[in-house]
Amino acid sequence: MPEFLTGPIIAAAIIAVVVIIIVICSYVKAPPDKAYIISGLRKNPKILIGRAGLKMPFFERKDELLIKQISIDIKTDGYVPTADFIGVNIDAVAKVRVMSEGEGVKLAMKNFLNMKEQQIADSLVDSLQGNMREIIGTITLKDLCNDRKKFGDEVQQKAQEDMKRLGIEIISCNVQHVTDEKDLINALGQDNMAKIQKDASIAKAQADRDVAIAQAQAQKEANDAKVAADTEIAVKQNELAIKRAELKTVEDSKQAEADAAYEIQKENQRKTIEVTKTNADIARQEKEVDLKRKEAEVKEQALDAEVKKKAEAEKFAKQQAADAALYERQRNAEAEKFELEKAAEARKVQAEADLYAKQQEAEGIRKVGEAEAAAIAAKGLAEAEALEKKAEAMKKYGQAAMMEMIVKALPEMAAEIAKPLSTIDKVTIIDSGNGETGVGTMGSYVPSVLAQTIESVKETTGIDIRDIMRANTYDAKVNKNITVSGLDGLQTLNVSTGDVNETVSGAPATAAPVAPVAPAAPAAPEAPTAPTTEA
Repeated sequence: MPEFLTGPIIAAAIIAVVVIIIVICSYVKAPPDKAYIISGLRKNPKILIGRAGLKMPFFERKDELLIKQISIDIKTDGYVPTADFIGVNIDAVAKVRVMSEGEGVKLAMKNFLNMKEQQIADSLVDSLQGNMREIIGTITLKDLCNDRKKFGDEVQQKAQEDMKRLGIEIISCNVQHVTDEKDLINALGQDNMAKIQKDASIAKAQADRDVAIAQAQAQKEANDAKVAADTEIAVKQNELAIKRAELKTVEDSKQAEADAAYEIQKENQRKTIEVTKTNADIARQEKEVDLKRKEAEVKEQALDAEVKKKAEAEKFAKQQAADAALYERQRNAEAEKFELEKAAEARKVQAEADLYAKQQEAEGIRKVGEAEAAAIAAKGLAEAEALEKKAEAMKKYGQAAMMEMIVKALPEMAAEIAKPLSTIDKVTIIDSGNGETGVGTMGSYVPSVLAQTIESVKETTGIDIRDIMRANTYDAKVNKNITVSGLDGLQTLNVSTGDVNETVSGAPATAAPVAPVAPAAPAAPEAPTAPTTEA
């Protein structure tokens, strides 16, 4: 073969192989009970049911739609009242399938694509139950028991409207089992049985009555024939015996015989009727007694059945409750055991952690105690030095130090006096009309109380703070001769006004020259008092 033909032949062979592979991979065949939906390249998907087709790989996809018959168990899940207000519980079975033609299959594709049989049944059972409950409310219990097919057809017709919107066709709907809440279906059967027995008893009584009447009629005819024969014989005998008797005698005799025969016939008829009537009454009373006895037996059986069913239900409920309680106690015991084990493990871990924490805490307390002891010692030395320097400063400055202390104390005193006013939320000021305003009165509260406090200090201790403050004034030095000595011990205030000399306890006898007011030395920071240790 020429070389220039080899290349095209190989390419054609490769293309043919690729096409064959694509065709093999694209070939799909749908079974009769499924529909293959091929979509991707077309606007409307291609539907394959029981036939083969092609699906382009990577460009189209294949989905399945189950179209075989599906059985759905429909239960009311409880007692539903009928048209005559009797609760019934119905178990029915509906046969449905997905529509495979026209608009129905398109609707089914939107709702049930790639679903399994059970998934489709689960999605439809709610709608079928609802339609069955609606039909139950429109039919009586008697009609439901007498014509179940009609009820199933009505449910199918009612539900088909909803199923059609989903692409589902209902093939049939059959009622499997019907029970009522009060067991009235059995009562209806017993009532029909009693009616049948009653009709049979009445028919038998009527037949007995007809037999008695026929027997009486036959006896009557027999008596009539006998009387007629006897009469004829008597007439013949009379005719032979009294041929020559008068016609009147014969007529009277015949009339008497006729009257006697009539009375006999009448008496026999009355007796027959009374006997028949008595027998009929006796039969009726016996039937009534028998019927009442049957009714009592039926009621007794129904009561026994109801009591037995109730007892069995209570027994089953108690048994279930006992089983549940036993299971609950077992689970609680297991849980409690597990919790106790975990709690024991947790307590063990906690004890180890607490032991380690206590050890660390003891070590920390020891170190803190050593640090606090060193701090207390350093603080005591610092406080001692500060007090010593403070005493030297006060001794050096004398009156200036005292005035500084007083000046520093006055704001604190004023603050304590004004402190109750800070707790007042609202103040209402009323003018008294005598020229004094409430604002002025309230504003003078703090100075007034401060002055009273200073006066109380003077009366209690004999120290006049105002005289100490005025010690450097001209009037104090010339007219009153007030001098204030140092602060190194007990302070004494000497006041001379004319012939009166006042000595205020609080300063030593040694007088110190009055020094000008100088700024006080900065006070050492106040340290906490060291704890006292008794040996």
